[in-house]
Amino acid sequence: MLDMDKAIEIMKAAMEKEKEMKENSKETMEQKIDEETMVNSQEDEVCEENAEDIIVEGCDEAEIVEKEGEAEGKPDKAGKSFFKNSKFKEMAAKDQKIDELNDRLMRNMAEFDNFRKRSEKEKSMMYDMGVKSIVEKILPIVDNFERGLGTITEKEKESAFAQGIELIYRQLLTSLDDIGLKPIDAVGKEFDPNLHNAVMHGEDENFGENIVSDEFQKGYRYRDMVVRHSMVKVVN
Repeated sequence: MLDMDKAIEIMKAAMEKEKEMKENSKETMEQKIDEETMVNSQEDEVCEENAEDIIVEGCDEAEIVEKEGEAEGKPDKAGKSFFKNSKFKEMAAKDQKIDELNDRLMRNMAEFDNFRKRSEKEKSMMYDMGVKSIVEKILPIVDNFERGLGTITEKEKESAFAQGIELIYRQLLTSLDDIGLKPIDAVGKEFDPNLHNAVMHGEDENFGENIVSDEFQKGYRYRDMVVRHSMVKVVN
C-alpha cells in the first residue's frame, strides 16, 4: 500500500515537473519572438530613415516641398498634368467624333438631295413618255379629221354636220395644245433633220437652197421631244 501511494506521488511530481517545463518553454518562445519582432521593427525604422535621407539628399527644396505635399494628400504636378492630358485627349476624341458625324450627315444630305433630284427627273421623264405614247395614238385621229374636212365642198361647209365636225376638230386641237403639244412649222423653213423627214426632193426657183416646199404630213412636238417628224419635200 505504501509503495502504491509513493508511486502515485512520484507520478504527480513528474507531471507537475513536465507541466512546469512546458510553461517555461512557452514563455521562452514568446520572449524570443518578441525580441525578434523588436529587432525587425528597429531595422525597418533604420531603413526608412536611411531611405528618407537618401531621397532628401538627391532632391532640391522644390522637390522636397512637393514630396511633403504628396505626404499631406495634395495632388502633384504630374497628377495634374496626367488629368489635363486625359481630359484633352477625351475632348479631342469627342471633337473628332463630332466631325465624323457632321461629315457623314453632310454626305447623307447630299446623297438624298441627288436622289430627290434624280427621282423628280425620272418622274418627269416617265410622265413625258406617257404623254408621248398617248399623243402618238391620238394623232392618226387628228389626221383623219383633217382629211375628212379637206373633202368638204364650200357648199357643204355651211351645213350643221360639217360645222359640228369642225368644232370637234378644233376642240381636240385645243386640248392637245393645253397639254403642250405644238405643230412643227415646215413649209418655207430650212430643212432640219431633227424636225423634218424628207421623202421627196425637187427644184423650185421660188425657194432658196435646202428649203421645205411641201408638207405631206404634219409633225408635232411635245415640249422638247419630237413626237412625230414632219413628212416634207425639200427643193434646191
